[in-house]
Parts: sequence; C-alpha cells; structure tokens
Amino acid sequence: MTLAHLPTPPMGWNSWNTFGPTVDEALIRQTADALVSTGLRDLGYRYVNIDDHWQGGRNGAGRLVPHPERFAGGIGALADYVHERGLKLGIYSDAAELTCGGEAASLGREELDAETFAAWQVDYLKYDYCHAPVDRGTAVLRYTAMGRALQATGRDIVYSVCEWGGREPWLWAAQAGGQLWRTTGDICDSWHGGERVDQHGIDEIGFDLQRGLERFAGPGRWNDPDLLVVGMGGRGHVAGDMGFGGCSVEEYRTHFSLWCMLAAPLIIGADVRSLDETTAAILSNREVIALNQDGLGRQGWRAGTRDGVEIWLKPLLFGDVGVALFNRTGQDVATAATLGDLGLHGEYGVRDLWAHEDLPPLTDAALTARLPGHGCAVYRLTPHGTARMSIHPAR
Repeated sequence: MTLAHLPTPPMGWNSWNTFGPTVDEALIRQTADALVSTGLRDLGYRYVNIDDHWQGGRNGAGRLVPHPERFAGGIGALADYVHERGLKLGIYSDAAELTCGGEAASLGREELDAETFAAWQVDYLKYDYCHAPVDRGTAVLRYTAMGRALQATGRDIVYSVCEWGGREPWLWAAQAGGQLWRTTGDICDSWHGGERVDQHGIDEIGFDLQRGLERFAGPGRWNDPDLLVVGMGGRGHVAGDMGFGGCSVEEYRTHFSLWCMLAAPLIIGADVRSLDETTAAILSNREVIALNQDGLGRQGWRAGTRDGVEIWLKPLLFGDVGVALFNRTGQDVATAATLGDLGLHGEYGVRDLWAHEDLPPLTDAALTARLPGHGCAVYRLTPHGTARMSIHPAR
C-alpha cells in the first residue's frame, strides 16, 4: 500500500504539547505565519498539525464538522491559508468511536472521514488509538482500514500511526499504509519523566526505547519517538500542566541532536510564535538538521558506551558519517571516541556541528570532548581517500 511519498522524516509543528484542548483556528493561522517569519519553514518545518479537540461532532450526513466556535471558518479555509504560505495542514482522529479527548472519531467511518479530509485538502493525518482493544490484530485491522481509505481518495496524505508502540507497529504499520509510527507513549517536558507509566522523559524515550529499531526505518518508513519538547520551558499541556518544570538548555540540545541522529520526525511542540533566541538557535541548526534529512535515510544507533557517554553513529550519503557523543550522566565528563570505536578505517575530515567549525582530520587520534551533564557533541565525518566504514549492529 502506498500513500504520500515521504523520503525524509517529516518536519513541522503540532498543537498538542503546548495547547492541548485549547487549540483554535487563530492559533493555527498565527503559527503558520510564525513558521514563515522565523525562517523555520525554509529550514523544512512545513507541516502545521492540528491535534485533538478540533472536532464539533457530525452533521446530518454523518460527516465530521469542526468546532463551531473555535474553528468557525472551517478546516478547508484554514488549509487554504496554510497552503498559501507554502505549508501543509495536518489533522487528527482516532481508530475508535471516540478520540483520547472524547471527541467524535473514525471507527466504522474511515472512508467517509478520509473523503472529508481530502475534500478539505488536508496533507497529514495523525491517527490515535485511545478507547480501542489492546490486541495487535484489531489494531492492524483498524489502521489498515484507514490506510486504504486514505489511499482511495487519491490525495497524498501522510499517515501517522499513533498506537504508542505497544503492539510493535514497526512490524506492520508500513503494510497498513503508514509512513511513520509512534514507538512509545507520550513524551513530557522532562529529562527523566514522571511517576506514571505514560509520562516518558527524553532520556527513556530517546535512548532506551529506540534501541534495536534502526533496522525498521528508511525512506518512507520512520520510527516516531514523539514530538519535540525543545523550548517548552515548563509551559504548556505536557509540561507545567502535568507538574514538569522543563529541561535545561543542554538537555534540549541533546534532545534535538538525538532525534536528528534517530532520523525521527522533527515536529515542534513549543509555541513558535514566541521562541526565545536559544530555542530558535537549536531548532534552526542547519548542520544538525542535515543529519536528520540525509537522503540515505538511515537511522542512527549506539555504537558503544564509555564512562556514561553513549557513542552514536549514523551513516550518510557519499560515505559521510554522523557521530554523536551523549552524556547520560548528570556530571561533567571528559570523553573520547576513536575511529575504531565507530567501525571506521582511514582518514576522515571532522566538522563540529554545534560549534560550526572544522577540526583537524581524524586518523589515529580520537574525537575528544568535555560534556556537561546530559550534554552532547555532534560531528559530521567526511571520508578522505579510501576511508571506509565497517557497519556493525547496535549493542
């Protein structure tokens, strides 16, 4: 089954992390304008995704309609506004009778709803799995039903399978029509997460729950460890509203770097209308984004660990290699990684992607860095002459 072509991970914005149930059309219009004025659109952030609570029930013909007050102008007009700015519009539903927030959902009405989304010129569907049976077989059937319905519309609509990873969607979601699938529960604006099982932090989601999934990712099929919380600063629905005070600048920089190494979707959850300078700099790092958007489409993996620092690599086009050193400890750590640690042989040019500077070529020497607690260093290595990589599995 083939839906929208998605050769690199999608980039954009989603309303849920900050605004939760308070989303409205004014916010969507202002966000579209902000993505343009900040330059984020031109960096690739092109999807403006409305999450739950846009719905106003169904009309007499059984079709979904938007909330009569918060989306009074209609989704079609909103799509026009977004498209006029060189952006794409996303929407949300659920594979049950009700969404997570208790709104009208799509079970049994997949064809009708897909036709409605296509008529509105929607470009992206996030399809959740609240109020649904826990078994894998039912999930596969329900997601396949919507995948076929979207395909039948003839419109290119990105299909985001959001069942949180419990039924191993990396094994079946592509066959159901999905181009990306959530691998975990929801992320929180926190390094460590919360006491509840559904309150995951950056550390657990990014490092632990993605391990071994790299073999399932590639062009048109992306593992999704959930939205970015970069820059939320303890504000919003998955932050202060849940009692989380946010993350440090170093933690946000590591979060963004890790998602780029993972070839994960880069969907901003912060309020892009009021980004501070530091957050804008993180989200706008072209050199780190290039690792994420590399055309080879390989997901990075952990090549080793030393002194609490994880050493990651990501193969890139033309023999280049993305390398990241992630300090998972809360203390400053001096660390190093040799070419042998990475399975690399020969001489490589080295570019520091956060310092934006070239370092001396690497042969027998090691990459060295002093990393703050939960901090990182990220490099792009370019082969010289006969340099090569011996690919080895994550461990």
